[in-house]
Amino acid sequence: MNERLHNKTALVTGATSNLGKAIAIAYGREGAHVVVHGRDEARAIEVVERIRAGGGKADVVLDELDGSATGAKRLAERATALLGGRIDVLVNNAGIFPPTTTPTTDEATFDRVMAVNVKAPYFLTGAIAPGMVERGGGVIINLGSWIVRLGLPVGTVYSASKGALETLTRVWSAEFGPAGVRVVGISPGVMLENLPDDHPAASMMRGTPAGRPGPASAVADAAVFLASEEAAFVHGTILDVDGGRTSVAVIST
Repeated sequence: MNERLHNKTALVTGATSNLGKAIAIAYGREGAHVVVHGRDEARAIEVVERIRAGGGKADVVLDELDGSATGAKRLAERATALLGGRIDVLVNNAGIFPPTTTPTTDEATFDRVMAVNVKAPYFLTGAIAPGMVERGGGVIINLGSWIVRLGLPVGTVYSASKGALETLTRVWSAEFGPAGVRVVGISPGVMLENLPDDHPAASMMRGTPAGRPGPASAVADAAVFLASEEAAFVHGTILDVDGGRTSVAVIST
């Protein structure tokens, strides 16, 4: 086990699958005490057991992030208690992606996406950041998405919600940064391993330098770096971990 996050405490939301799971496991491996948040008890316990099997420390909080200030405060309090009274790193990862278009998005779906993807991290950050400010330090990492900057004809509400979260990354950096709290973001590309070449998600990465979807571990590695002292001078930025999807076009000859 490495020690880049030695003696740090972390809350990772949506940590029972894909990117959140990879981040939680990586944080445990790097020495952090991790609270694994999710809704599925079996999957949450599996993540905790993997962290503990590697010599790390982890606990579970099962809770529904419904976007309410009350729910966010409840999660913050439960996680803080498990982590010995402080949260050093908050990873706002939990999110939902309905593949709807504008005409096919009903009001309930719109409200649900905004509640989970924007309101929940907003109020959770509002509940946790003041403690970081009081202690003079902390890190908040928001998970955005490559489709914020490269529009797709589906997932319109999701795109808008992640655009809001990336904007909040910069705003929160201005709000909390002078008090020692670093706020940064990660913008993943298509991060799904072992997809067949004809899978629609795999096709989205054609014409990029990587040429394929990436592993969740690549986002986890970025999250470890951003949470560590190695990134002490990194504020308010969005780190693209997208195989070059949003910045490079590869033209085959």
